[in-house]
Amino acid sequence: MACLLMKDRRIVPKICYIIVIIFIGLPFISLLIVGFNFSLNNSSLQVILDAMVISYKSTAVTIGITILIGTPSALAIARCEFRYKRYLDAILNLPLLLPPAVAGLLLLITFGRNGLIGKYLYSIGISIPFTLTAVILAQLFVALPLYIKTASSGFRKVDTRLEFTAMTLGNTKWQVFRSITLPLAKDSLITGAVLSMARALAEFGAIMMFAGNLRGKTQTLPLAIYTTMEKDMDAALFIALIMVIISTILLIAIQKYSIQD
Repeated sequence: MACLLMKDRRIVPKICYIIVIIFIGLPFISLLIVGFNFSLNNSSLQVILDAMVISYKSTAVTIGITILIGTPSALAIARCEFRYKRYLDAILNLPLLLPPAVAGLLLLITFGRNGLIGKYLYSIGISIPFTLTAVILAQLFVALPLYIKTASSGFRKVDTRLEFTAMTLGNTKWQVFRSITLPLAKDSLITGAVLSMARALAEFGAIMMFAGNLRGKTQTLPLAIYTTMEKDMDAALFIALIMVIISTILLIAIQKYSIQD
């Protein structure tokens, strides 16, 4: 009788799960069915290629900077205690919660020609808005906190006793970090990098507000969907298919390197 009751209790969760999977999966199935029946003209194909180049360049630079400055930042969060750390962490996580358009507006009033920092840069001939640099800054703003959050979690899981033992054997801090800390936190760092890459690649609102939608200059793949959808639905579907394929590959990478608890 108890087993029967347990089975009955599992029916509702299973039904809900199936409904959710159908709801999430149907749009992707629709894309696969419709997306492979398109025709592209030369003009649309060139728009797609230009957007792919901008997306590749900006995302590659963004991830490089993210890993370079995000890794030591994550280590500081995981290992260092300092005043107001809780409030500083809250500031770091704000971009993860903000609407993308708000993030773009904040960047504009900071680095725009009349912005807090931008007006000084503009006075010496440096203009950031509506350039590839603006795209990278917008991607960094939304992707960097995600990497730091994931990487710091990995650093916290490293047993500090192993590091201390290595230090007592005469290894320097850098040697300990390179040979012990980094390998043990590797899965979290890779996961964080892949998540950040996906976030940067998919960013729309912040880039639109801060960098604009200039073909061959600031137009990334998500922005190209917005542009081509008005004139060429087939091109928009093709870009969407590209984005889904890339996201699937990144998801597989995340699943591979995620730390199993």
